[in-house]
Amino acid sequence: MAYETYTTEALVCGTFNRNTADRNFLLFTKEAGMLYADARSVREERSRQRYALQEFSLVRVSLIKGKYGWKIGSVEAVKNYYHEAISREARGSVVTLYRLLRRFARGEEANKKMFAYVCAGLELVTNELPQRKFVEMVLSVTILSFLGYVDVQEMPVAVRECVPNQITTHYETAAAQKIEALYTQALAVSHL
Repeated sequence: MAYETYTTEALVCGTFNRNTADRNFLLFTKEAGMLYADARSVREERSRQRYALQEFSLVRVSLIKGKYGWKIGSVEAVKNYYHEAISREARGSVVTLYRLLRRFARGEEANKKMFAYVCAGLELVTNELPQRKFVEMVLSVTILSFLGYVDVQEMPVAVRECVPNQITTHYETAAAQKIEALYTQALAVSHL
């Protein structure tokens, strides 16, 4: 019986060691949502996959749906957002967005629009930003709205439909307070 192979882009959100040289990976994929996938012998020095499958990476990966779960076939590294960040604050922003994904994104449900938004947001926060905390909050609240934890209509109109690289142009004190209140409310009602 031949298994079907899926090739997709994915963000490596977590790694978990298993046995001597195996590792499980938590991947947020463009085509299948959040899933766990196994990679055999990836911790050995001779493994070509070990450098591509680092946390905070964007990879192009071939996944095989097996009898007991997902397996990783071939992997091509695209970029590592953590290593591309230009400052300590930028690395902190990358970690914050990845933690948000790990905490709230659940299940194998494809959301291509959210995947594109997260990648654009990660691209933005690796650079120098004037209002970094505001940008992080807007990105987080928008991701939470994709996942259903925040009502989009409650978000300030200025940031409701803007793309990540336009967030800094919409900074206002009232909008920042509203975004922070929505973020706090989403954390409280999620129970996660």
